[in-house]
Amino acid sequence: MIQIRICRVFLLAFVLFFVSSISLSAQNPTKWKLVSDSESKELKTGDKFKAKLLAEIEPGWHLYSLKQPDGGPIATTIKLPEEGNFVITGDITTPKPITEFDPNFEIETSYFKDTGEFSIPLEAKKDARGKDLAVDVRFQLCDDRLCLPPKTVRVTFDGFEDVKKTFAGSTNKGSGSNDSIINFGQDTENQPIWSFIWLAISLGALSLLTPCVFPMIPITVSYFTKNSAGSRSKSVRLALVYSIGIIATFTLLGMLLAFFVGAAGINLFAANPWVNILIAGIFLFFAFNLFGFYEIGIPNSVLTKLDQITRTKEGEGSAYLGALLMGLTFTITSFTCTSPFVGTILVSTSQGEWQMPLLGMLAFSTVFALPFFVLALAPQLVSQLPKSGGWLNSVKVVMGFLEVAAAMKFLSNVDLVWTSMFKQSAEAVNFGTIFSREVVLIVWVLVAIAIALYVLGAFKFKLDSPVKKKTPVRILVSVGFIALAVYMVTGILGRKLGELESFLPPKNAESSLNILGNKEAELDWIKNDLEKALLKAKVENKKVFVDFTGYTCTNCRWMEANMFTLPEVRAEMEKYVLVSLYTDGEGEIYYGQQQFQEKTFKTVALPFYAIFDSNGKPISTFPGLTRNPKEFVDFLTKSAR
Repeated sequence: MIQIRICRVFLLAFVLFFVSSISLSAQNPTKWKLVSDSESKELKTGDKFKAKLLAEIEPGWHLYSLKQPDGGPIATTIKLPEEGNFVITGDITTPKPITEFDPNFEIETSYFKDTGEFSIPLEAKKDARGKDLAVDVRFQLCDDRLCLPPKTVRVTFDGFEDVKKTFAGSTNKGSGSNDSIINFGQDTENQPIWSFIWLAISLGALSLLTPCVFPMIPITVSYFTKNSAGSRSKSVRLALVYSIGIIATFTLLGMLLAFFVGAAGINLFAANPWVNILIAGIFLFFAFNLFGFYEIGIPNSVLTKLDQITRTKEGEGSAYLGALLMGLTFTITSFTCTSPFVGTILVSTSQGEWQMPLLGMLAFSTVFALPFFVLALAPQLVSQLPKSGGWLNSVKVVMGFLEVAAAMKFLSNVDLVWTSMFKQSAEAVNFGTIFSREVVLIVWVLVAIAIALYVLGAFKFKLDSPVKKKTPVRILVSVGFIALAVYMVTGILGRKLGELESFLPPKNAESSLNILGNKEAELDWIKNDLEKALLKAKVENKKVFVDFTGYTCTNCRWMEANMFTLPEVRAEMEKYVLVSLYTDGEGEIYYGQQQFQEKTFKTVALPFYAIFDSNGKPISTFPGLTRNPKEFVDFLTKSAR
């Protein structure tokens, strides 16, 4: 049976992956040492000295130097802990590195082999002992076949230790210097296994409520309507294979990303412009299939080979393989919404573990797949309805239009992230330059009008039957989409659109089209500058409300549009200094803010809200989206005391 062979393939993939995971995680091909003539000295404020950071590199591996070309490996960076007693006073120097073509990156890179030496000019910023010096070094190692994930270690005269969670790269000085807060929040390492699995199950259920899930419903219905009619047993097998595709892809993709980029990097993967372009392309591809421009199929040569292997008829083999690919597609397209939940589960992976995250990902993806197993069974009932006629194709075309609308959400994500790359400032969060909120809404209005006209028979696609009679149902559907178009026009003019805000870029209060919006009611936010917010809080004797948010975070948009704007919520939020820290952009500032969130609260989930005092000490937190205003107001009220 083909489904048995598919299960074997995925089982083999799991075994191979985790064998390699154990092998790679055990590798530590470099040792670090710090030396200085001033180690045993008592230093006065202003005393200058030099220290050498030495790396011993195992044969076959190489350590990348301080400067690398764009598109190359992670360059080695050396910094001092902010809470330390020393500062770097000049350029860090090294012997001349080896420069040659690197097959791992297919460009010329510079690196050291066998040994690395970094000479660091230093100055004591207050009276201190030389032996108190500590250096944080972030680096990447590769051999001729593979590269290890970049990591950060803290090196002292006594040795070195992994400090992957150090808040590195932030421009917000002082944001992460309070070591006492590192265990604040949930500790996934020390919690009981069943508690961790329950967390994963809960997050899997919550992920079903995210907006990215709903655009995949019409695709699922359309596929199984076509392929699961007739045999109840075949319908069950197809649904099972579809669910296996979701579970296996979620687990493998999540674990691979966690191992190679860390839990925080998963959010960056979901916000990656090229990933979002791919997802938008997938939606458009399926949309034109639903319109009838082409039929999604598998080449005859592949089907023939599949027939030989599985000894099953061509159509059945195609259906099973298609169901598996559908599960994979669904996983990828939903990842921009589910990545914060996945990232929370996989925080412990970034600490070198993999068994717990594996169990967590299996629990998460199984719960996530369960409703779609049921959904995959339902089309058999739909296909058996009498006198289905041309109405079923009309439903497919309407779903195709909705897929086009969904693609706009991901294109706007691309615009927002690319804007953040070129404008690394507070203004960078001011919305995309092309696919702005207004542009996305205009496209949606046109889509809604097109659906209304299509349903009434104003135009048709090649697989459609002529609309001979405008039935009450067609008229009602058409009126509904016209009403939706009018409603969205008010959004173009500045009105908040409730649930639809989850799919839209942030609103620009300064837009010339913001006629129906109330600019005076907008909250005063500091963007991407926690230090500035803390200083303002000291001057105004207030606490700081920190909004960990993202450009591509749909739940963040919902909270901003529907919770923050409520009068009772606004009244409480105005008692704080408000700062939003974006964690999914491309650039040093966003990386630093994400590392700060992960180190401080042991999560990379978005949205995430935290209250700090003016000295940067966290007081309380509120994770995720809520639709209960009283719950959020209570959090704000209690934290303000």
